[in-house]
Amino acid sequence: MNKENFDFYSSTNLKSYNLDQTMKYQLNVLGGLDVFTRRHCENVANLTCRMCEYLHASQKFTIYCTTCAYLHDIGKLFIPSSILQKPSRLTDKEYEIMKTHTTLGYDMCMKDLKLRPYASGALNHHEALNGTGYPNGKTRKDIPYEAQIIRVADEYDAIVSKRQYKTHIDISETLKILIKESQPDPKLVALDHLSENSKLGKINKKVLRTLFKVVIDDILYEISSVVGYIDYLKEHIKRLELIAKYKNKMENSSKEKTKNYYLEGIKLLLQAEETIENSDKILEEYKHALVVRQERIQKLYDEIKIIKQLKV
Repeated sequence: MNKENFDFYSSTNLKSYNLDQTMKYQLNVLGGLDVFTRRHCENVANLTCRMCEYLHASQKFTIYCTTCAYLHDIGKLFIPSSILQKPSRLTDKEYEIMKTHTTLGYDMCMKDLKLRPYASGALNHHEALNGTGYPNGKTRKDIPYEAQIIRVADEYDAIVSKRQYKTHIDISETLKILIKESQPDPKLVALDHLSENSKLGKINKKVLRTLFKVVIDDILYEISSVVGYIDYLKEHIKRLELIAKYKNKMENSSKEKTKNYYLEGIKLLLQAEETIENSDKILEEYKHALVVRQERIQKLYDEIKIIKQLKV
Protein backbone atom coordinates (compact mmCIF):
# COMPACT_ATOMS: atom_id res chain seq x y z
CA MET A 1 0.00 0.00 0.00
CA ASN A 2 1.48 3.37 -1.00
CA LYS A 3 1.74 5.85 1.82
CA GLU A 4 0.86 9.49 1.62
CA ASN A 5 3.99 11.64 1.53
CA PHE A 6 3.14 15.16 2.60
CA ASP A 7 6.05 17.37 3.59
CA PHE A 8 4.61 20.04 5.89
CA TYR A 9 7.43 22.51 5.17
CA SER A 10 8.60 21.44 1.73
CA SER A 11 10.66 24.10 -0.03
CA THR A 12 8.65 26.10 -2.54
CA ASN A 13 9.82 28.43 -5.21
CA LEU A 14 9.85 31.95 -3.87
CA LYS A 15 7.80 33.85 -6.42
CA SER A 16 9.29 37.25 -5.95
CA TYR A 17 12.80 36.99 -7.34
CA ASN A 18 15.18 35.50 -9.84
CA LEU A 19 18.46 34.70 -8.14
CA ASP A 20 21.52 36.26 -9.74
CA GLN A 21 25.09 35.27 -8.89
CA THR A 22 25.38 37.84 -6.09
CA MET A 23 22.25 36.56 -4.37
CA LYS A 24 23.41 32.97 -4.75
CA TYR A 25 26.60 33.97 -2.96
CA GLN A 26 24.61 35.49 -0.12
CA LEU A 27 22.42 32.43 0.30
CA ASN A 28 25.30 29.97 -0.02
CA VAL A 29 26.78 31.45 3.14
CA LEU A 30 24.13 29.41 4.93
CA GLY A 31 26.06 26.27 3.95
CA GLY A 32 28.13 26.56 7.11
CA LEU A 33 25.09 26.31 9.38
CA ASP A 34 23.82 23.07 10.88
CA VAL A 35 20.99 21.39 9.00
CA PHE A 36 18.30 22.41 11.51
CA THR A 37 19.28 26.10 11.53
CA ARG A 38 19.59 26.22 7.76
CA ARG A 39 16.14 24.68 7.34
CA HIS A 40 14.79 27.22 9.82
CA CYS A 41 16.33 30.07 7.81
CA GLU A 42 14.76 28.72 4.63
CA ASN A 43 11.37 28.46 6.32
CA VAL A 44 11.58 31.99 7.72
CA ALA A 45 12.58 33.36 4.31
CA ASN A 46 9.71 31.49 2.67
CA LEU A 47 7.20 32.90 5.15
CA THR A 48 8.71 36.38 4.96
CA CYS A 49 8.47 36.48 1.17
CA ARG A 50 4.83 35.44 1.17
CA MET A 51 3.95 37.84 3.99
CA CYS A 52 5.53 40.68 2.01
CA GLU A 53 3.22 39.83 -0.87
CA TYR A 54 0.15 40.09 1.38
CA LEU A 55 1.54 43.35 2.74
CA HIS A 56 1.64 44.60 -0.87
CA ALA A 57 5.34 45.37 -0.55
CA SER A 58 7.26 46.35 -3.66
CA GLN A 59 9.21 43.65 -5.44
CA LYS A 60 12.46 45.40 -4.50
CA PHE A 61 11.60 45.43 -0.80
CA THR A 62 10.32 41.84 -0.94
CA ILE A 63 13.62 40.67 -2.42
CA TYR A 64 15.56 42.64 0.18
CA CYS A 65 13.41 41.45 3.09
CA THR A 66 13.49 37.81 1.96
CA THR A 67 17.28 37.84 1.69
CA CYS A 68 17.53 39.44 5.14
CA ALA A 69 15.35 36.60 6.41
CA TYR A 70 17.62 33.95 4.85
CA LEU A 71 20.55 35.52 6.65
CA HIS A 72 18.86 36.43 9.94
CA ASP A 73 20.46 33.60 11.95
CA ILE A 74 23.85 33.66 10.21
CA GLY A 75 25.46 34.66 13.52
CA LYS A 76 24.74 31.15 14.82
CA LEU A 77 27.81 30.07 12.84
CA PHE A 78 29.77 31.36 15.83
CA ILE A 79 27.64 29.83 18.60
CA PRO A 80 29.12 26.62 20.12
CA SER A 81 27.22 23.54 18.92
CA SER A 82 26.89 22.41 22.55
CA ILE A 83 24.61 25.42 23.06
CA LEU A 84 23.05 25.65 19.62
CA GLN A 85 21.97 22.01 19.58
CA LYS A 86 21.30 21.53 23.28
CA PRO A 87 17.99 19.62 23.59
CA SER A 88 17.21 20.83 27.10
CA ARG A 89 16.60 24.33 28.41
CA LEU A 90 19.57 26.70 28.21
CA THR A 91 21.07 28.04 31.41
CA ASP A 92 21.03 31.82 31.91
CA LYS A 93 24.71 31.95 30.92
CA GLU A 94 24.13 29.84 27.80
CA TYR A 95 21.14 31.99 26.83
CA GLU A 96 23.26 35.12 27.04
CA ILE A 97 25.77 33.46 24.69
CA MET A 98 22.95 32.43 22.34
CA LYS A 99 21.68 36.01 22.21
CA THR A 100 25.03 37.17 20.83
CA HIS A 101 24.16 35.57 17.47
CA THR A 102 22.43 38.85 16.60
CA THR A 103 25.52 41.03 17.00
CA LEU A 104 27.83 38.33 15.65
CA GLY A 105 25.67 38.03 12.54
CA TYR A 106 25.60 41.79 12.16
CA ASP A 107 29.40 42.03 12.45
CA MET A 108 29.84 39.25 9.89
CA CYS A 109 27.54 40.98 7.41
CA MET A 110 29.16 44.37 7.90
CA LYS A 111 32.61 42.94 7.19
CA ASP A 112 31.45 41.43 3.88
CA LEU A 113 30.48 43.95 1.19
CA LYS A 114 28.07 41.45 -0.41
CA LEU A 115 26.29 40.80 2.88
CA ARG A 116 26.41 44.33 4.31
CA PRO A 117 23.05 45.45 2.84
CA TYR A 118 21.30 42.68 4.79
CA ALA A 119 22.89 43.25 8.21
CA SER A 120 19.66 44.72 9.61
CA GLY A 121 17.83 41.38 9.70
CA ALA A 122 20.65 39.68 11.58
CA LEU A 123 20.86 42.45 14.17
CA ASN A 124 17.21 43.34 14.77
CA HIS A 125 15.07 40.22 14.39
CA HIS A 126 14.81 39.71 18.17
CA GLU A 127 13.94 43.31 18.98
CA ALA A 128 10.42 43.86 20.39
CA LEU A 129 8.10 46.78 19.73
CA ASN A 130 7.74 47.42 23.47
CA GLY A 131 11.49 47.58 24.05
CA THR A 132 11.85 44.20 25.78
CA GLY A 133 13.83 42.56 22.97
CA TYR A 134 17.56 42.26 22.34
CA PRO A 135 20.36 43.12 21.67
CA ASN A 136 19.60 46.85 22.01
CA GLY A 137 16.11 47.06 23.50
CA LYS A 138 14.81 49.10 20.57
CA THR A 139 11.18 50.16 20.34
CA ARG A 140 8.82 50.33 17.39
CA LYS A 141 10.09 53.61 15.91
CA ASP A 142 13.67 52.31 15.83
CA ILE A 143 13.06 48.76 14.60
CA PRO A 144 13.32 48.45 10.79
CA TYR A 145 10.15 47.16 9.14
CA GLU A 146 11.97 44.17 7.63
CA ALA A 147 12.98 43.08 11.14
CA GLN A 148 9.38 43.39 12.35
CA ILE A 149 8.27 41.05 9.57
CA ILE A 150 11.12 38.60 10.12
CA ARG A 151 10.43 38.43 13.86
CA VAL A 152 6.87 37.20 13.28
CA ALA A 153 8.02 34.57 10.75
CA ASP A 154 10.90 33.57 13.03
CA GLU A 155 8.74 33.05 16.12
CA TYR A 156 6.11 31.13 14.18
CA ASP A 157 8.58 28.71 12.62
CA ALA A 158 10.43 28.23 15.92
CA ILE A 159 7.19 27.18 17.62
CA VAL A 160 5.97 24.82 14.89
CA SER A 161 9.44 23.24 14.63
CA LYS A 162 9.60 22.68 18.38
CA ARG A 163 6.14 21.13 18.41
CA GLN A 164 7.00 18.99 15.37
CA TYR A 165 3.70 19.48 13.57
CA LYS A 166 2.99 16.88 10.90
CA THR A 167 -0.21 18.60 9.83
CA HIS A 168 -1.80 22.02 10.25
CA ILE A 169 -4.48 20.62 12.55
CA ASP A 170 -4.36 22.62 15.82
CA ILE A 171 -1.93 25.11 14.25
CA SER A 172 -4.26 27.83 15.56
CA GLU A 173 -2.83 27.15 19.03
CA THR A 174 0.51 28.43 17.76
CA LEU A 175 -1.14 31.53 16.33
CA LYS A 176 -2.80 32.16 19.70
CA ILE A 177 0.66 32.24 21.29
CA LEU A 178 1.71 34.87 18.76
CA ILE A 179 -1.45 36.88 19.41
CA LYS A 180 -0.39 37.12 23.05
CA GLU A 181 2.99 38.36 21.84
CA SER A 182 1.25 41.12 19.89
CA GLN A 183 -0.70 42.32 22.92
CA PRO A 184 0.70 44.70 25.52
CA ASP A 185 2.13 43.29 28.72
CA PRO A 186 -0.45 44.00 31.48
CA LYS A 187 2.36 44.81 33.90
CA LEU A 188 3.79 47.37 31.49
CA VAL A 189 0.41 48.86 30.66
CA ALA A 190 -0.04 49.60 34.36
CA LEU A 191 2.99 51.84 33.98
CA ASP A 192 1.90 53.45 30.73
CA HIS A 193 2.28 56.90 32.23
CA LEU A 194 6.00 56.18 32.23
CA SER A 195 6.28 54.75 28.75
CA GLU A 196 3.90 55.15 25.82
CA ASN A 197 5.71 52.27 24.11
CA SER A 198 4.41 49.85 26.73
CA LYS A 199 1.09 49.81 24.87
CA LEU A 200 2.60 48.36 21.72
CA GLY A 201 3.13 44.70 22.60
CA LYS A 202 6.12 42.82 21.19
CA ILE A 203 5.23 42.07 17.56
CA ASN A 204 3.52 43.98 14.79
CA LYS A 205 -0.22 43.18 14.64
CA LYS A 206 -0.56 44.03 10.95
CA VAL A 207 2.30 41.70 10.09
CA LEU A 208 0.77 38.97 12.27
CA ARG A 209 -2.51 39.23 10.36
CA THR A 210 -0.64 38.56 7.11
CA LEU A 211 0.86 35.45 8.71
CA PHE A 212 -2.70 34.21 9.29
CA LYS A 213 -3.34 34.49 5.55
CA VAL A 214 -0.13 32.61 4.74
CA VAL A 215 -1.03 29.84 7.20
CA ILE A 216 -4.50 29.51 5.67
CA ASP A 217 -2.85 29.20 2.24
CA ASP A 218 -0.70 26.40 3.65
CA ILE A 219 -3.74 24.65 5.09
CA LEU A 220 -5.50 24.84 1.73
CA TYR A 221 -2.39 23.38 0.11
CA GLU A 222 -2.44 20.51 2.61
CA ILE A 223 -6.13 19.96 1.90
CA SER A 224 -5.42 19.77 -1.84
CA SER A 225 -2.65 17.24 -1.16
CA VAL A 226 -4.96 15.11 0.98
CA VAL A 227 -7.73 15.35 -1.63
CA GLY A 228 -5.29 14.05 -4.22
CA TYR A 229 -4.46 11.12 -1.97
CA ILE A 230 -8.17 10.47 -1.35
CA ASP A 231 -8.71 10.23 -5.11
CA TYR A 232 -5.86 7.70 -5.19
CA LEU A 233 -7.47 5.68 -2.38
CA LYS A 234 -10.89 5.71 -4.02
CA GLU A 235 -9.41 4.45 -7.27
CA HIS A 236 -7.77 1.49 -5.54
CA ILE A 237 -10.79 0.77 -3.35
CA LYS A 238 -12.88 0.51 -6.50
CA ARG A 239 -10.34 -1.90 -8.00
CA LEU A 240 -10.12 -4.02 -4.85
CA GLU A 241 -13.89 -4.15 -4.49
CA LEU A 242 -14.05 -5.49 -8.02
CA ILE A 243 -11.51 -8.15 -7.02
CA ALA A 244 -13.69 -9.03 -4.03
CA LYS A 245 -16.71 -9.28 -6.33
CA TYR A 246 -14.83 -11.59 -8.71
CA LYS A 247 -13.59 -13.70 -5.80
CA ASN A 248 -17.14 -14.15 -4.57
CA LYS A 249 -18.35 -15.16 -8.04
CA MET A 250 -15.40 -17.51 -8.46
CA GLU A 251 -16.00 -19.21 -5.11
CA ASN A 252 -19.73 -19.60 -5.77
CA SER A 253 -19.31 -20.96 -9.26
CA SER A 254 -19.61 -24.72 -9.84
CA LYS A 255 -18.01 -24.60 -13.28
CA GLU A 256 -14.24 -24.80 -13.58
CA LYS A 257 -14.28 -22.68 -16.75
CA THR A 258 -16.16 -19.90 -14.99
CA LYS A 259 -13.80 -20.08 -12.01
CA ASN A 260 -10.80 -19.73 -14.29
CA TYR A 261 -12.45 -16.80 -16.05
CA TYR A 262 -12.81 -14.85 -12.81
CA LEU A 263 -9.37 -15.97 -11.62
CA GLU A 264 -7.75 -14.50 -14.72
CA GLY A 265 -9.72 -11.30 -14.20
CA ILE A 266 -8.46 -11.10 -10.61
CA LYS A 267 -4.85 -11.60 -11.70
CA LEU A 268 -5.16 -8.71 -14.13
CA LEU A 269 -6.41 -6.45 -11.34
CA LEU A 270 -3.83 -7.41 -8.70
CA GLN A 271 -0.88 -5.07 -8.23
CA ALA A 272 2.58 -5.43 -6.69
CA GLU A 273 2.66 -7.38 -3.41
CA GLU A 274 -1.07 -8.10 -3.68
CA THR A 275 -2.39 -11.64 -3.73
CA ILE A 276 -5.83 -13.19 -3.81
CA GLU A 277 -5.30 -14.11 -0.17
CA ASN A 278 -4.36 -10.64 1.12
CA SER A 279 -6.55 -8.50 -1.14
CA ASP A 280 -9.42 -8.34 1.38
CA LYS A 281 -7.07 -7.12 4.10
CA ILE A 282 -5.57 -4.49 1.80
CA LEU A 283 -9.06 -3.32 0.85
CA GLU A 284 -9.90 -2.76 4.52
CA GLU A 285 -6.64 -0.86 5.01
CA TYR A 286 -7.49 1.44 2.11
CA LYS A 287 -11.01 2.01 3.45
CA HIS A 288 -9.63 2.86 6.89
CA ALA A 289 -7.09 5.24 5.34
CA LEU A 290 -9.89 6.91 3.40
CA VAL A 291 -11.93 7.55 6.55
CA VAL A 292 -8.86 8.96 8.34
CA ARG A 293 -8.08 11.36 5.46
CA GLN A 294 -11.69 12.48 5.12
CA GLU A 295 -11.77 13.26 8.85
CA ARG A 296 -8.46 15.12 8.48
CA ILE A 297 -9.86 17.30 5.71
CA GLN A 298 -12.83 18.22 7.88
CA LYS A 299 -10.51 19.12 10.76
CA LEU A 300 -8.39 21.26 8.43
CA TYR A 301 -11.45 23.16 7.23
CA ASP A 302 -12.45 23.60 10.89
CA GLU A 303 -8.96 24.94 11.57
CA ILE A 304 -9.42 27.59 8.88
CA LYS A 305 -12.69 28.66 10.54
CA ILE A 306 -10.92 29.00 13.89
CA ILE A 307 -8.09 31.08 12.40
CA LYS A 308 -10.54 33.39 10.63
CA GLN A 309 -12.24 34.01 13.98
CA LEU A 310 -9.01 34.88 15.80
CA LYS A 311 -8.80 38.52 16.78
CA VAL A 312 -5.57 40.48 16.80
